Amino acid sequence: MTDWQELDKQYYMQTIVRVPVTLVRGKGARVWDDKGKEYLDFVGGLAVNCLGHCHPVVVKAIEKQARTLIQTALWYYTMPMLQLAELLVKNSCMDRVFIGNSGLEANEGAVKIARRYGKLKLNGAYEVITTLNSFHGRSLAMTAATGQPKMQEPFTPLPIGFVNVPHNDIEVIKAATNLKTCAVMLEPIQAEGGVNLPSDDYLKQVREWCNAKGILLIFDEIQTGIGRLGTLFGYQSFGVEPDVLTLAKGLGGGIPIGAVLAKEKAAVLTLGDHNSTFGGNPLTCAAAYATMKYLIENDIPGSAKNIGEYLMGKLLDLKKKYPFIVEVRGRGLLIAVQFDSEIAQAVVMACLEKGLLVNKLKPNAIRVIPPLIIGKKDVDKAAAILDAVLSGIVR
Repeated sequence: MTDWQELDKQYYMQTIVRVPVTLVRGKGARVWDDKGKEYLDFVGGLAVNCLGHCHPVVVKAIEKQARTLIQTALWYYTMPMLQLAELLVKNSCMDRVFIGNSGLEANEGAVKIARRYGKLKLNGAYEVITTLNSFHGRSLAMTAATGQPKMQEPFTPLPIGFVNVPHNDIEVIKAATNLKTCAVMLEPIQAEGGVNLPSDDYLKQVREWCNAKGILLIFDEIQTGIGRLGTLFGYQSFGVEPDVLTLAKGLGGGIPIGAVLAKEKAAVLTLGDHNSTFGGNPLTCAAAYATMKYLIENDIPGSAKNIGEYLMGKLLDLKKKYPFIVEVRGRGLLIAVQFDSEIAQAVVMACLEKGLLVNKLKPNAIRVIPPLIIGKKDVDKAAAILDAVLSGIVR
């Protein structure tokens, strides 16, 4: 048998600490490795596989489109791209869409919108305020936007135009706002940064401040969008509408795609301002359209809300049982379990041994972000495995 993990060490750039398992097949909320072992997947492609692995609706859409038209030049209209654009606009508070290839590209597009808006309407303002512990992507610009010094330091000097301030504090946003400010960019819930929830009035206060200053509010919903929080888009969970919205991860049901959406007043990009060779690709758009249509018609966000509450209850039961769990936090099916010491890696590896995939979020925290189609039996199994693991943790 081929030693795939050895091939990784030999040929792949070593930028990722991988979990030592080679996955070869997936169906629903389960995956299998190259030795035939089955795992319950509570990572879900990092919140990508919202309908689980190889959902029939997504597979059928890909197969049909692959036999019809896979890629064409940007100068032509294609039906999947426009069907997806219409579906996104009609089910959100937005008016315009640009479809790209990833969350990183979506966030880059959002910042370009903000800078163009600043040049046209704010006397050349170009700075975007973001928060510490945020995550917006790994290009040089988005590394500067991401408020994590450990990610920034290896690549300095970084592009200018980003101001990182403490999270969940309206006063520091107010203090950082000046004549150079064109936008504030936030995740409704900081996902990679720790599943950090805002206080009840924080996002509303930021919205009011942006209105007062005439600057844009951007919501990075790469992870919180597409049903993850129990609503189709995360902003709906908080009753706050942004001017610009970015999506990716779950949007394609497993296929790489991203989108930046804007309200009409913020849709300032014009001919030649922005483009992408593979943006609006017919194959990816067909997969995303099928995914979104299924989500909406079957109220998958509502199911995620209900099953998320059930999962939260199970995890809180474990918190009562194990004093070294200091916090369980999250919303919908985006949940973190934090410990009082750095045992997350040990928990991840023990869960792997017992057939459960969970994500090491920080040295002292794990994250569970399963497909939105999981049921109570899946939750019960995951909770039982986690219980067994935690009972055997040596601290």
